[in-house]
Amino acid sequence: MMTYRCLIADDEPIARQIIETYCSHLPYLQVLASCGNALEAKQILQQEEVDILFLDINMPVIDGLSFLRSLKKTPAVILTTAYREYAVEAFELSVSDYLVKPFSMERFMKAVDKAIEKIQSSVPVSPVSSLATTLAENSDTAYLFLKTDRKIYRVNHNDLLYAEASGNFTRFVTTTETLSVGMTFTNTEELLPRHLFVRVHRSFIINKSKISLIEGNRVYIGKIEIPVGNSYKEDFLREIGMEGNV
Repeated sequence: MMTYRCLIADDEPIARQIIETYCSHLPYLQVLASCGNALEAKQILQQEEVDILFLDINMPVIDGLSFLRSLKKTPAVILTTAYREYAVEAFELSVSDYLVKPFSMERFMKAVDKAIEKIQSSVPVSPVSSLATTLAENSDTAYLFLKTDRKIYRVNHNDLLYAEASGNFTRFVTTTETLSVGMTFTNTEELLPRHLFVRVHRSFIINKSKISLIEGNRVYIGKIEIPVGNSYKEDFLREIGMEGNV
């Protein structure tokens, strides 16, 4: 069994203890260190190879989000905070998950699963189908190859706004163009990494980092309005750490 090395950064001793206890119940997690501020965490990151970072947002000296922006190389990050209002900003930084205190062991395990999935997605994988493949060195450079009209397009994950089902085709809408690919929506969902994309409707999968506003059963990517299906809403809000709040 592969072991994932963890670092905890939180200024509250009780919060650190809870995370340490949760980690102790998962034999594949190894806590390397538990720090009270970001500067201590930075020293550990410089000395050790860290796979998963549990990071509080409100800490002395430098807050968690500012600290995250300062890092040139980041492990998979799970934010732990008592504040929900930073969720959209956090996902723009490609964090694996956003845990709102207090959180249960079950919720903690789901966050860890997402972090591990992100770590594993950084390894190049085999083609998903003859129409598209996913390649990645890390979450910032991941991209897709999409084939349409006898041409093969490279699309960076960060440039993909959303995917929309259209019969036996899927429309991939990017920052610059729209590509219609002969692919089922089920295959599309399997192709797109879950730590970056989330299904919000039977016909729509969106890039979490591109969300600008959520209002009722609608989510906005810039000025583009996308419906949120009732059967998908609960999972969608959980994915962005906002369950029960919209």
